[in-house]
Amino acid sequence: MNSDRKPSILVCNDDGIQGEGLHVLAASMKKIGAVTVVAPSEPRSGMGHAMTLGIPLRIGEYRKNSRFFGFTVSGTPVDCIKVALSHILPEKPDLIVSGINYGSNTATNTLYSGTVAAALEGVIQHIPSLAFSLTTYENADFTYAGKFARKLARKVLKEGLPSDTILSVNIPNVPESEIQGVAVTAQGRSRWAEDTIERDDMYGNPYYWLSGKLRLLDDETLYDEYAVRRNYVSVTPVAIDMTNHDELKRIGKWNLKK
Repeated sequence: MNSDRKPSILVCNDDGIQGEGLHVLAASMKKIGAVTVVAPSEPRSGMGHAMTLGIPLRIGEYRKNSRFFGFTVSGTPVDCIKVALSHILPEKPDLIVSGINYGSNTATNTLYSGTVAAALEGVIQHIPSLAFSLTTYENADFTYAGKFARKLARKVLKEGLPSDTILSVNIPNVPESEIQGVAVTAQGRSRWAEDTIERDDMYGNPYYWLSGKLRLLDDETLYDEYAVRRNYVSVTPVAIDMTNHDELKRIGKWNLKK
């Protein structure tokens, strides 16, 4: 990248164009680059790498305090990245940043996250990409998260990333003075203890709410969820290759001839 040119940064999320974390992230990135915001028109949490097929996507403009802020897409976070690259930006950006998400995206949450999926779509399109999440759903303070996102974005713009890897970053919802440090972590083994609540509507027909609690199954700061619960910022390299390479030879010996 030409050092005299401001880097082009695409900002997305899964909480929707009105998400506070998105606005904090965009403001933070504007201090180091030329920012374009493209986000879902409505919240699209938990969409994973879903994309919209068979339904038209629509692009809109979103204004904040009567000033243009960014573009909306009537689809998923992955849709936003695809549409931004094909119909909004004149050329590929130097960096994609996704977030700042409400709630952690650690352990198995990583698989469900639209925030992480937007960054992974960036890597598929050969663009260095980062995903940021704040580990709370209430009383969110994005101040330090925005500051750390800018610090990491600068580092990635300078150092680069592997062509198949994003950084998924989880930031504790505590004042900066209580942050214990930054841990480079592996995706943890913690899993959801599922709970499906059944209720009846006014006509007596059943409906269901999905809920549950993330069970901590790790016991050292090598893993993302354990680290953030101890007030470390967790930085996890996540690759698009989901192959279990350790199992290739073993399963290859299963004599699976037709």
